[in-house]
Amino acid sequence: MGRDKATLVFEGRTLVQRVVDAVGARCDPVFVVAAPGQSLPELPAEILRDEVRGVGPLLATARGLRAAADAGRDWAFVCAVDMPHLHARVIDELMAVALSTAAEVVLPWDGRDHYLTGVYRTALAERADQLVAAGERSMRALADACDTQRIVMEPRHELTNVNTPGDLA
Repeated sequence: MGRDKATLVFEGRTLVQRVVDAVGARCDPVFVVAAPGQSLPELPAEILRDEVRGVGPLLATARGLRAAADAGRDWAFVCAVDMPHLHARVIDELMAVALSTAAEVVLPWDGRDHYLTGVYRTALAERADQLVAAGERSMRALADACDTQRIVMEPRHELTNVNTPGDLA
């Protein structure tokens, strides 16, 4: 996109503020994994810094899962910052399935997997680290390496992510 998505302003707030508000309605604590030196607005969340840029979302997810596990949580909602319409009801729907199954990951599926809008067992932090050490960068590698439950959903506004400035229009 050519610029930091987290600080893009949409309807008066940055994308990261919007996502933290949506996630914070259901999750406590909330962690934001930021790139080294990335400037963020004041947030009601704990900021975790990646040590290295450009290694993909899997390393950041491992870090967030570990932080959630250290906070005593068995599950973590993992999402991207580029979801301006995210709503807590998505978390509720995924958690309802997570709590009724033995799956390690629960993802929405609306014709494609939404790896960065899912609930993950925090115990997966070590497996994610092992995948990163083996050269993997994608969330697909983690979902493929564990028991993943996909929830079929109609395409929904809440699952929309921003890939271009035009997507915010």
